[in-house]
Amino acid sequence: MRKFNIRKVLDGLTAVSAVASASSAAQQQQAGNRETEIQETLQSEHFQLCKTVRHGFPYQPSALAFDPVQKILAIGTQTGALRLFGRPGVECYCQHDSGAAVIQLQFLINEGALVSALADDTLHLWNLRQKRPAILHSLKFNRERITFCHLPFQSKWLYVGTERGNIHIVNVESFTLSGYVIMWNKAIELSSKSHPGPIVHISDNPMDEGKLLIGFESGTVVLWDLKSKKADYRYTHDEAIHSVAWHHEGKQFVCSHSDGTLTIWNVKSPTKPFQTITPHGKQLKDGKKPEPCKPILKVEYKTTRSGEPFIILSGGLSYDTVGRRPCLTVMHGKSTAVLEMDYSIVDFLTLCETPYPNDFQEPYAVVVLLEKDLVLIDLAQNGYPIFENPYPLTIHESPVTCCEYFADCPVDLIPALYSVGARQKRQGYSKKEWPISGGNWGLITQSYPEIIITGHADGSIKFWDASAITLQVLYKLKTAKVFEKSRNKDDRPNTDIVDEDPYAIQIISWCPESRMLCIAGVSAHVIIYRFSKQEVTTEVIPMLEVRLLYEINDVETPDGEQVPPLPTPGTGSNPQSIVPQSHPSTSSSSSDGLRDNVPCLKVKNSPLKQSPGYQIELVIQLVWVSGEPPQQITSLAVNSAYGLVVFGNCNGIAMVDYLQKTVLLNLGTVELYGSNDPYRREPRSPRKTRQPSGAGLCDINEGTVVPEDRCKSPTSAKMSRKLSLPTELKPDLDVKDNSFSRSRSSSVTSIDKESREAISALHFCETFTRKADTSPSPCLWVGTTLGTVLVIVLNLPPAGEQRLLQPVIVSPSGTILRLKGAILRMAFLDTTGSLVPPAHEPWREHNVPEDKDDKDKSKKRRPVSVSPSSSQEISENQYAVICSEKQAKIISLPAQNCIYKQNITETSFVLRGDIVSLSNSICLACFCANGHIMTFSLPSLRPLLDVYYLPLTNMRIARTFCFTNNGQALYLVSPTEIQRLTYSQETCENLQEMLGELFTPVETPEAPNRGFFKGLFGGGAQSLDREELFGESASGKASRSLAQHIPGPGGIEGVKGAASGVVGELARARLALDERGQKLGELEEKTAAMLYSADSFSKHAHEMMLKYKDKKWYQF
Repeated sequence: MRKFNIRKVLDGLTAVSAVASASSAAQQQQAGNRETEIQETLQSEHFQLCKTVRHGFPYQPSALAFDPVQKILAIGTQTGALRLFGRPGVECYCQHDSGAAVIQLQFLINEGALVSALADDTLHLWNLRQKRPAILHSLKFNRERITFCHLPFQSKWLYVGTERGNIHIVNVESFTLSGYVIMWNKAIELSSKSHPGPIVHISDNPMDEGKLLIGFESGTVVLWDLKSKKADYRYTHDEAIHSVAWHHEGKQFVCSHSDGTLTIWNVKSPTKPFQTITPHGKQLKDGKKPEPCKPILKVEYKTTRSGEPFIILSGGLSYDTVGRRPCLTVMHGKSTAVLEMDYSIVDFLTLCETPYPNDFQEPYAVVVLLEKDLVLIDLAQNGYPIFENPYPLTIHESPVTCCEYFADCPVDLIPALYSVGARQKRQGYSKKEWPISGGNWGLITQSYPEIIITGHADGSIKFWDASAITLQVLYKLKTAKVFEKSRNKDDRPNTDIVDEDPYAIQIISWCPESRMLCIAGVSAHVIIYRFSKQEVTTEVIPMLEVRLLYEINDVETPDGEQVPPLPTPGTGSNPQSIVPQSHPSTSSSSSDGLRDNVPCLKVKNSPLKQSPGYQIELVIQLVWVSGEPPQQITSLAVNSAYGLVVFGNCNGIAMVDYLQKTVLLNLGTVELYGSNDPYRREPRSPRKTRQPSGAGLCDINEGTVVPEDRCKSPTSAKMSRKLSLPTELKPDLDVKDNSFSRSRSSSVTSIDKESREAISALHFCETFTRKADTSPSPCLWVGTTLGTVLVIVLNLPPAGEQRLLQPVIVSPSGTILRLKGAILRMAFLDTTGSLVPPAHEPWREHNVPEDKDDKDKSKKRRPVSVSPSSSQEISENQYAVICSEKQAKIISLPAQNCIYKQNITETSFVLRGDIVSLSNSICLACFCANGHIMTFSLPSLRPLLDVYYLPLTNMRIARTFCFTNNGQALYLVSPTEIQRLTYSQETCENLQEMLGELFTPVETPEAPNRGFFKGLFGGGAQSLDREELFGESASGKASRSLAQHIPGPGGIEGVKGAASGVVGELARARLALDERGQKLGELEEKTAAMLYSADSFSKHAHEMMLKYKDKKWYQF
């Protein structure tokens, strides 16, 4: 444990940059010659960075597979990702290094393995018997493109069809090619002059493994005899084939075609189809063929013991159904059900009771993979209801525009949110259990509650329970319902500062202790919410309108530009007023016809029913000023103890008392400086004055009341009318070098950076506001994009009734601090170096009338401030932690000396900085645009971690990255997925235990009984010794140039880990299940053999390495 002596900052402490000047050290000593020792417990070894889990719907899905015994679902994506789902809470994410699209997935059923086929013509074998699946083998095809794969149940030989129409056979144990090849020209008729096209289907006859059904794209289907190496039957059809499916008895199969037809063929009648069906075609009279329909992309043919078979298909709608949503069609007997989907269908699979293809299938559900959703349909219930999806796949229901992460929340929060969210659930789901139920949960080693809040483009906000690396939606709040919806495009004169999504959430400010929520939206609106368990009806929605102006003499203004006359005092709605009976009567245009005093959105004027949960306390909107739209809000803070909300943009800052519903402060950024403005910007003159509000606004000059000014910015000619959704104080992407260049100017102006200074950080606290202060007091610290920190003093009336009657006095303190780069985050430490959280009011139910005793209590109740400073002696001090885009500083208060300084980055800039707790201590965590994640100790700012993690490639990451307590962080890795990571060594070590297990030892169901007569007369399934046909002794070696074998990174270690893991499982199973001793013994022998072959492979590889070690590349 190191101790840091603040007096000895310059005495060689390595963590402190050498920039701390001697003068500041001298000031420090003058401030009181006393030792202040702060013990710092965090060291570099407490930090380690690793990804933990990925939540959400797999982005751009492309393939689907299901293991019917293990009950695990796999989804592949166009970016080479692999997502595996077991029971709710058991999920896994893997990634193919190449990033090529996954075109097909095949489980080795009940083997704990999966084969993936990629668009770059590689096959990969994944080992699922470890918590983090790894690739055991890969095979890269060099001369042919893979189009379709088929792995028969309980076979080790994988059929691989190619674009050229050939079929190769891969041994999945060794991942080597067999010499047995089915060439396209041998499969089709010799008289055929044209190429049959790529392979679109391969499957073996359910009753005879020696017969292989091969579907070519052109419409030809061939039944190939593997033993005699020739075609038994050839079935030709005019229309291109998309998919083929067998009847389980192996006497019939069905093909789906590009003209929307299904053809059912008897195996022994190749001349013409037994039946042709057009499921969605209009049947014409006179026996004419139905009109062609859209292609049927996939068909499945499933039988039941006690009824008609199911034919399930996607696509095939008639061409005149323009605008109709994608459909899944379920044909069962004489009934045809058409199930509409919200998105286009990528793939679907029918879940059946048996893994054996030669038994009655007994389908019970259909998994439908959509472009942006996963749907499970219950086939056993009338009306085919869907199952309620327990996975957190709705993150992207509306695009995510911002998110916040809170670890170590109050323990009663999640139950409270869950109870109000439970009422929002839809009805009409299937009554059955979710059928994807494989795997086991990991151990819960983290016991603290975690909540993620996501803000969305449609104005909705979702609260998620993120405890113990799981994710579950708790509650959804729709902020847009407070506004009138525009009926048509002509009826939206005011929302046009944004192209679309006028309700999109930009900033979320939440106090977990008091449950106060405040949001800022893209249309320059702020809404404050209280949490209540009671339903209420609000007769009139409380609202305020604020004119937030930008008024600087702009040297760039052309002389010829005429500034329109100012509105005369009193014409617009007074921003301090709130009209209880009706909304402020806003004038829609100023005297010269420009839009003026109009908010961007119209608040409903009818009573609003508010369900239990978050209920509106106040709506605040910025208004147009003389034809100029309000600027987007760039920072926001709410404080429940003070009853205040404050927000700022590139024009200035506004503070609102949400208890009294009044505007306390409405200043341009420059006016905050008073006479101390380092840029010497002058407010426009002559100044138009208005009546000051009763809230009493004091300037830096002691005690003088400054009238509020109403003045037009001279830059309306340069204004662009649209604002982009991500606030423009974020960086711009420079596509050329994949890095970000910093843009200071807002998208709506071309004023130089000195004159447009936006508010970028706000922090309420109880601290020393001036150098002469002897005790801390409530105040607001304001950070700007030019690196300035200003302090505003808050003079609050006593709590209770007085708080609602007397005005809050707000006055700038004159304190100004400077850093390089825009201010991002501020926090305060007490004299021991502990974090001083802002004061907060404990949550209580506001919609229940209080008893007299409660009223007395509430009068006495003071806001909860965990700050120990109130009881400190006068001599004790505090430390302000200020983080900007470029550097961090620790300021000693009240002396205002910079005692520590760290230049975080010279060439890049910090996107997100958070002061977080970890291992009973605190640190500063930063994410830089150059991809580095860094942490620094507090207060000494020693670098503790610096890892290159993620180059910033898009604005989504910049907008959503956030750190929280206990070493947790997250960001939106794709439009549909949240990636969580940890920078805590302890969490990294525990992660393996916390992760769920995908593979669990399950006995394979018994094969269907052949029956006496079938066995006697040769019916039933015919088995095939594939080893005899495809093994090296029978078929020879495959051409070396055709494909190359690549050992996977999970190779030897993966096999050993899997094998030893299975041995452990078997040992436990033996104790519990003695009667299965014989089978377990056989399994254990196989396991030992697996270990032995792994070791021999390792030795062989080592020998090969030694053999070729000293050879030059041209000697091979």
